[in-house]
This record gives sequence, C-alpha cells and structure tokens, in this order.
Amino acid sequence: MDEEHAVRREEEEARIDELEEKERGEKDRTLSIQSKRREEEEEEEEEEETEMMKAGAKDKARRQLIGGHTPISASSSFTSSPFLSSCRRGRGGEDDGEEDEVRVAIVTIEDESCPSEPFGTAHLEMANQVTRPEDDEKEEEGGGTEGVQEEKEEEDEEDANSDEREEEEEEIAEMTSPPLHLCQMKRKLDHGPDGRPFHSGKKHCKGNGYLSPSSLVQATPTTFGDLRLANGHSAQRRRVTSGPPPSGLQDWLHTFQMWSGPERLLALDELIDRCETSQVKHMMQVIEPQFQRDFISLLPKELALYVLTFLAPRDLLQAAQTCRYWRTLAEDNLLWREKCREEGISECALSRRRKCVQQGVAVGPWKSAYIRQHRIENNWRKGDTGEPLVLKGHDDHVITCLQFSGDLIVSGSDDNTLKVWSAITGKCLRTLTGHTGGVWCSQMAAATVISGSTDRTLRVWDAESGECVRTLYGHTSTVRCMHLHGNRVVSGSRDTTLRVWDVSTGRCEHVLTGHVAAVRCVQYDGRRVVSGGYDYMVKVWDPETEACLHTLQGHTNRVYSLQFDGAFVVSGSLDTSIRVWDAETGGCVHTLTGHQSLTSGMELRDNILVSGNADSTVRVWDVRTGQCLHTLQGPNKHQSAVTCLQFCRGLVLSSSDDGTVKLWDLRTGAWLRDVVALQSRGSGGVVWRIRASDTRLVCAAGSRNGTEETKLLVLDFDLDDRKKETE
Repeated sequence: MDEEHAVRREEEEARIDELEEKERGEKDRTLSIQSKRREEEEEEEEEEETEMMKAGAKDKARRQLIGGHTPISASSSFTSSPFLSSCRRGRGGEDDGEEDEVRVAIVTIEDESCPSEPFGTAHLEMANQVTRPEDDEKEEEGGGTEGVQEEKEEEDEEDANSDEREEEEEEIAEMTSPPLHLCQMKRKLDHGPDGRPFHSGKKHCKGNGYLSPSSLVQATPTTFGDLRLANGHSAQRRRVTSGPPPSGLQDWLHTFQMWSGPERLLALDELIDRCETSQVKHMMQVIEPQFQRDFISLLPKELALYVLTFLAPRDLLQAAQTCRYWRTLAEDNLLWREKCREEGISECALSRRRKCVQQGVAVGPWKSAYIRQHRIENNWRKGDTGEPLVLKGHDDHVITCLQFSGDLIVSGSDDNTLKVWSAITGKCLRTLTGHTGGVWCSQMAAATVISGSTDRTLRVWDAESGECVRTLYGHTSTVRCMHLHGNRVVSGSRDTTLRVWDVSTGRCEHVLTGHVAAVRCVQYDGRRVVSGGYDYMVKVWDPETEACLHTLQGHTNRVYSLQFDGAFVVSGSLDTSIRVWDAETGGCVHTLTGHQSLTSGMELRDNILVSGNADSTVRVWDVRTGQCLHTLQGPNKHQSAVTCLQFCRGLVLSSSDDGTVKLWDLRTGAWLRDVVALQSRGSGGVVWRIRASDTRLVCAAGSRNGTEETKLLVLDFDLDDRKKETE
C-alpha cells in the first residue's frame, strides 16, 4: 500500500511540473507578443511623427508663398453643395486673382459600425494633414503580426454584429414611423453631393471622439474603458453594489485577457446566452450611452447643412426643437431656399418687406415664404378662411362675366354696366357705364379692362379711374367672346367674323372671315388664333396673313368651349364629345367620350385637361393618351349642370346650378369639401362664374327665380398674412 501511494504521489508531482512548465511557456509567449506589439506601436508613432513634421514643413512653405495664409484643398465631391459653392472667392466678392483659402474639416464615412451612431467610424482629416495612399499601403503591409490580425478579425466581427442590429432598428423605425428618418439620411450620406462615394483612404480608427485641429496626436482606444476615457467619461462609473465580488474574478478576467479576439467573441456569445434579462438590460444601460453621438454638432457647418437638405420640411421643424445649435442650422435661409425651390415657390417673403417672428426668433425670408404657402394650402383644403366678403350690386341682373387682378375685381352684367370692387374691403369702387347693351364678355390685365357687348362694340377701360379710354367699332352684331394676349385682343362675334385689335391705339389690325355661323369661343397665344362656332367648325388662323390654316371638322353640333396651348387644340361641343387636335397638322388626335351633355367649360395645363359638363360631372383627362384619369362625382357630386371651373395648386374648383362650389383633389379625384353653399341651393340658387388665384376665390352668385340676391362672394385664404400687413 505504501508503494502504491508513493507511485501516485510521484505521478501527481510529475503532472504538476508539466502544468507549471506549460504555464511558464504560455507566459513567455504572451510577454513576447506584448513586447512585439509595443515595438510595433512605437514604430508607428515614430512614422506618424515623421509624417507630421514633413506636413508641417510643407505647410510652412506654403504659408510663406501666399503671405501667411494656410491653404487646404477640400474634397471635390463637396463642391456641388450650395453651402460650399462660395468658399473660394476673391476679396470683396470679386474674382481679383487672389483666392482666400478656407480651412475645412472633411469627414470620410467608411462603414456603418453602429445603428445608434449614424456616421459609423468617422475620421476627421486635419487641416494640414494630407492622406497619401502609399502611406496607407505601408501601414497595411507592416501590420502582418498576430496582434494586428486579431484586431482585424475583431473589427470584422463587430461590423457583422452592428449590421444585424441596424436591420433590427430599421424594422422598428418602419413600424413606429418616427418624424426624423435618420437611417435613411445615413444611407444617403454614403455618397457625396455629386454622387461619388466618400474617400476611404485612411484606416479605421476605433475612437469616436471629435479630433479638433489643436489635438494633433490622439491615442487610439483599444478597449471599452479606453473608449469611455476618450469620450470624456470617468473611469470610475457606477458599479453594481449587490455584494462582494465573487472569488476567482481576477483569475477569470486574466484568462479572458489571454484569449484572442475570436475567442473572446465566442466567450461573450456563450456568456450572453446564460444571462438573465435583468443582466442583459444592465449591459445595455452601460454600453449604449457610449455610442450615442450628436453627429450634426460634430460636423463642420457646411456638411451639417448638407445633411439637413435630405430632410423634409416637416422633419426640419422637428429637428429645430432638438437643441440651440440644431435650431440655428434648421433656420438657415439657404436651406429653406432649397426647400422652396423643390416645392416650386419662387416668391421670397423678403420681397414682401415683412418680417416674421416666432417665439422671439427671427424667421428667415425663405422659411417664412414656405410656411406661408403651407398655411394657404391648408386653408384651401380645410376651410380656415372665416366668413366670405359679400359684394352686392347689379340688382337682380345676371353677372355674365368676371375678372380679377391683384386686389381689383371687375364684374360685367346684362344691366349694361361693369363694376370695379376692392377685394380687401369689399366696397364697390366705381361703376363703368357707357355700353348701351348687356355686357357678355370681358378680359383684364393689370388695371386695363376690355369688355364686349350686345351693342356690337368693345370698350377699353381704366379700372383705377373708371374712365372709358376708347371704344372699338367694327363688328355688326353682338360681341360674344374675346381673348387678350399682350397688347392685342381678338374678339369673336355673332356676325361670323373675328377681329384683331391693338388695345393701345384701338385700331382693328385684321379681320378673320370663314365661319358661316356665330363665333362662340376664341383662343389666342400671340402666334395663332383658334376659334369655334355654331357652324360645328374649329378653325386655326394666322392673324398676320388673315389665312385660315386648318378647318377642324368632326363635331356634329355647336362648339361652345376651346382650349389651346400651342401644341393641342381641345374643343367641347353640344354633341357631348371633346376632341383633341394637332395644331400644326390639323389632325384629330383623340375623341374624348364619356360626358352626356354640353361641355360648358374646360381648363388645359401641362397636358392635363379638366372639363365641366351639363351632366353635373367634372372629368380629368390626359390629352396625350386620351385617357380619362378621374370622373369627379360620387355621393358629393353636383346635383345640376356645371357652370364654370378652375384649377390651381393641384386643386379643381367647380361651380354649378345647384348653388355650390366644390373643391376636388386633382391628383386623386377625391372630393375635399364644399367651399361655397348658398342658402337657396337646390331651390333656385346658382353660382354663375368663379375666378381663383393662389390666395383668393371670387364667386358670382344669384338666382333665376328671386330666391337669392345677385352678389359676389370673396374668400381669402391668406388671412394671417393680410392681417399682419393691415396691422
């Protein structure tokens, strides 16, 4: 028994000796690896110092050449940005041969290392430091040691994990629909303003701290503790105080330190799988704050503004509430000028000589213009206009024509007069008298009004003074239609002729003959005249030679309405059809069918045609394809014939014999609301004419049986703006 115990003790001692030798060998290998790493880091630091000294020498030489200025060449991928276009100019804003150089910190974005840090691992290139590809190649070739390989493997693994976390956060963002789509903005920043990817010549830096120009050398954080220190956090963070540390903790941590990067990741995966929910939550509370960055504040102002250009105006307003610096950026006038350009807003609020102040902060003119247009759009769609102005006149007569320009409204009636009204006060400024018959048509440009009457004359009026400037004689029957372009007006009459007049002299320049019945509608674009008549014909004229270029035949009843945009002629007839003609060849391109009665009015703009019909419907067409895009009807449709229509701001306005004016969405064809509804609607109340601008709607209303007074209704959709101007 004693011999067996002795043998066992010898075997155990031998195994212990072997284990001690292995441990000594592993420690020796570890020390050798650490010494190699220290040597490599010292070599890299020496190389960086050498490069910096070279760069400093070059910079000093350049300063001497240009008189003390320190030049820097910015990346060409940012030159297309509107915020960087003015960086290089001569003094005084003139190109005088000398260019002032601007010091700009350039951000290069190389990967998406963390969902909560949209820029990933960003490198801020210093003002006097130029990255050279050959230096990067030397660093990569010199990094073939085991420690560098482990760092690369760690980075690859971290990138893979961050991509998975990013996909999860994007799915959550899609479900919750936050107002600021930072993930989308981050992906747009993968490329510069000219569409090229950002330069990625430098190696990744694990640090996330902002490198100011004064800090020329900064240690690269290699552990989470180093990261905390680099970010300005205390190394002594709040620790768990649930009890004393477990025995063997230091040995466990030492063992973890001895493992390679992939081995640590594997150990962490196994450790997380064995953690309870509260423990994982604790890890998140410690780790997540370290990767949260106000990336906008870290960027140079020009780049931060470029990032904000990707946000919608609604999101910019949300971003302005984040902090003072974000508000300063979000209020930038050039930024809002770009947003106005995208929305087609060309009028700057500065031209209105008005300042807008919100909560003590002056709002830039372009932002003010955008907010104003947005408010007007909401007023149109939601009805925030207040009570309309009511303009009463013309007694119980019918208002046959309606025009307005600026703040002046002109209405013509079968009582032989025209009246000039103020759109602001609603007062009748003057009555234009002189016609001896009913006024049936009119045109207006600025303060000049032209009217046609059953007395066979046209009259030119000054709306400001109420004076009849001249009377145009020539027609031998009622002047039924006219169209003004520039200083010329073309009139059509029941005498079957058209006449071209010079408004300034009152001289009849041309007489166009060819129709065999009354001319009911006319259009003039300055080059061609198009007319439609009761002879079922549409004619295209050259007014200079008085020649009829084309006679467009196809309608089987009277032509009542026309539209002409230079390329297409569109005619509406009592035969229920609408025909689209080629103005150059005279050929019929499309026959639009669907209406059941007379097409009383049409509007053509950008190949979109809107037609109103006596069958109580409004239709939207594409004249290029002949397709009917929408039929504006349904439960809220008109209950009687459509009398007039207008479309503006992507909206369609239609008036009817049923005493209403309805608002429709041009894009979807949906009914939005009744803008006007007379008290006598459905029992005799009629809206005869409507005219609309971006901010106003004027309606001529009355009745045929005495149930509604003849009047004008004026709705202003820019009330807030008008109120401020009045004050």
